[in-house]
Amino acid sequence: MPDAVVVGAGPNGLAAAIALARAGRSVRVLEAADTIGGGSRSAELTLPGFVHDICSAVHPHPLASPFLRELPLAEHGLELVQPELALAHPLDDGTAVAFDRSIDVTAASIGGADGDAYRKLMEPLVRDADKLLPAILGPLRPTRHPLALSRFGLLGLRSAEGLAKRFDGPRARALIAGNAAHSMLHLDASPTGAVALVLMLTGHAVGWPVARGGSQKVADALASIARSHGAEIVTGHRVERVEELDDAGVVLFDLTPRQIVAIAGHRLPDRYRRALERYRYGPGVFKLDWALDGPIPWTAPECRGAGTVHLGGTFEEIAASERGDGGQRPYVLLSQPTVCDPSRAPAGKHVGWAYCHVPAGSTEDMTAAIEGQVERFAPGFRERILARASLNAAEMEAYNPNYVGGDINGGLMDLRQLFTRPVARPVPYTTPDERLFICSSATPPGGGVHGMCGYFAAKAALRRG
Repeated sequence: MPDAVVVGAGPNGLAAAIALARAGRSVRVLEAADTIGGGSRSAELTLPGFVHDICSAVHPHPLASPFLRELPLAEHGLELVQPELALAHPLDDGTAVAFDRSIDVTAASIGGADGDAYRKLMEPLVRDADKLLPAILGPLRPTRHPLALSRFGLLGLRSAEGLAKRFDGPRARALIAGNAAHSMLHLDASPTGAVALVLMLTGHAVGWPVARGGSQKVADALASIARSHGAEIVTGHRVERVEELDDAGVVLFDLTPRQIVAIAGHRLPDRYRRALERYRYGPGVFKLDWALDGPIPWTAPECRGAGTVHLGGTFEEIAASERGDGGQRPYVLLSQPTVCDPSRAPAGKHVGWAYCHVPAGSTEDMTAAIEGQVERFAPGFRERILARASLNAAEMEAYNPNYVGGDINGGLMDLRQLFTRPVARPVPYTTPDERLFICSSATPPGGGVHGMCGYFAAKAALRRG
């Protein structure tokens, strides 16, 4: 057996393997599925020639993550493509808020005094991006930039509802709501303000690109780098009991607490095991993919070149949706990667990707509700659909057991569990067993294709020898 075994070949597991292998350790990665990637996989889900992202679709983190951005990802096949516009948020008046790399363009799209207020909010944060992003994408620890982080913290600890009170009109408030709702929390809860600010900060600092050819290319590049440093990656190997790995030096789990308890709970002290069992998961998602006969016929021109579109209307509508009161008008996150990556579909055709939030484990079919929201802002959309594929929340968990109840964030990211995930410990990647570590999104900084959970877990394992 090697010095280290990583269980799970998602982005965090692969990042852990790279960090360990670069330190001279022999590494084996064991993946239960037949394909590596975890939350970064792509496949022809609808029709031949149409490549869809099964989970993650938009990838600012390879440019923002302190670990990923130092890796030679481009040399290993990853090309990140920036859309004309990072994000558009359409409204019922036929216009859309344009979220651009440029703060000035975004402020102009908001307009008036709210545009000036937006500029005043974001300019200091973007100016400090190189100080803030390394601190945000990691566990609680001392920082070399306390003033910048304190400034961000005073804003981010507010709820999205509190942050939106800085603005009078609907456009800036809608932009805040759409970004904050990525948290899968109620918008009157902390730290939804921080989620909105981090997404807008990364959008202005590095953009919201997609991976040419599909999100699978991110995982493939990470795997290629890991192999170049001597790591072995084995697919189709499900670890059932930790005893299978007793000959390894250390074991790192790219799994959430529920799977860790099933595999190794009997090796952990009762108090720690019970804490893992109390770990809280968030809402699920209902996911749709479309093969389209042409581009989505958006009413607002800003939406036509945007890589991401937030559908939900006003702040109040999105807040109601996230409370579960949205009815047949859910908040919908939509990606249209073929606006900047035509390689995903046959000539002249397009793909679309969208999901909405649903109760954990839900089997409800939200197809009509999601497509109704698209049709609301793009009349004639349904006529462009050649084929569709869907996954309800229960099916998401069946596809990837880390998505407990369909929770794609690896656990609830409320204030109580943001930095104490999965258990409150000085080094959250460690367990009481000196051989066992956790490197999944159930550790700080949580969900996202940034690799930082794997990186910090590998550093913790290296410190133990």
